[in-house]
Amino acid sequence: MATKALNESNFKETVANGIVLVDFWAPWCGPCRVFGPVFEKASEAHPDVVFGKVNTEDESGLASGFGIQAIPTLMAFRDGILLFEQAGALPATALKELVEQVKGLDMVKVRADVAAQQAAPKTPECDGGCCG
Repeated sequence: MATKALNESNFKETVANGIVLVDFWAPWCGPCRVFGPVFEKASEAHPDVVFGKVNTEDESGLASGFGIQAIPTLMAFRDGILLFEQAGALPATALKELVEQVKGLDMVKVRADVAAQQAAPKTPECDGGCCG
C-alpha cells in the first residue's frame, strides 16, 4: 500500500478508524527525506495499516494544530486515539516494532483509560497535563 497524503479535509476521517501512522514532514528537511523511504517500505509491509503523510509546508494549519515543532514527527492513531508521538526519524526496526505494538493493544482497556483520564477531576493548579 502506498502512503496517503493527508490534509485538513481528510485527516479526522482518516485517523478515526483502524490503525493510522502519520508522518509530518517537509520537502526541504534532510531527515524527512531519509525517513520517507523507510515509511513507504513499512506501508508496503503492513497493508492493513494506513500510512499518511502531512506536508507541513502545505498544511501549516494542521501542523500547528498538533503543535509540531520538529520534523519529521511520527504519530500513531488507533480508532481516533493518539497513542504515540515522537519527533525524529525512526529506524526501520523501531517503526516495525511500533506497528506491532499498536496492533497488539487492548483497545477496550485503552478506551477505558482515556475515559478515566477525561473524567478525573482537575485541581485548580493542575491543567491536566501532569495528572490526567
